[in-house]
Amino acid sequence: MPTILFVEDEYPMRVALEDAFKHCGYEVASASDGEAGLKLVEERKPDLVILDVMLPHMDGFEVCKQLRQRGFTKPILMLTARSQEVDKVIGLELGADDYVTKPFGDRELLARVKALLRRASHEPPELGNYRFGTVDIDFTHFIAEKNGYSLRLTSTEFSLLHLLISQKGKVLTREELLNKVWGYEFFPQSRTVDNHILRLRQKLEDDPNHPRHILTMHGLGYKFVD
Repeated sequence: MPTILFVEDEYPMRVALEDAFKHCGYEVASASDGEAGLKLVEERKPDLVILDVMLPHMDGFEVCKQLRQRGFTKPILMLTARSQEVDKVIGLELGADDYVTKPFGDRELLARVKALLRRASHEPPELGNYRFGTVDIDFTHFIAEKNGYSLRLTSTEFSLLHLLISQKGKVLTREELLNKVWGYEFFPQSRTVDNHILRLRQKLEDDPNHPRHILTMHGLGYKFVD
């Protein structure tokens, strides 16, 4: 079974999460602060990290940033008690794949985790290798290069890019992207899609402010063109 790492400083919350996921058959590990969490990622190689934003010494944003800088590409789900949209946007821009706002139910969190793990384990071989501009993507082995230099794309970014390319020239709405990439059956009011598109442009486009390949169709959604 997949290993889930919880980085949560509130002991009752941490124990409750561990019990809920163990009951569903997951392997679990936990840490009470960011530094311990970073160490456990190296030791346990988790399949997914559930990361609280409000941590002592090193907040969840910094932990997320460091994980991505260190090459961790597995899903990161952030827990936040904050209602401000800007906090959620910051987490997504730093590399988080999804977020859940406290308070939340176990069923909601488990559903989000299952969707993230399902996407991370899915290999879309039908596209195989794909090249556009100076970018080379190997979707079978999850390898990306630009101008011959390796790019670090998360599993979510690979899935989003794969969907856009597979529907090349077609406008995909935010609702379609949320449903097919994130597995949402309902559409939360969030900038999840927009911020992942922004990150893809920053990594893949020569001029992210004037993209040539991942285009915004105002009032409609996004589309990919060669």
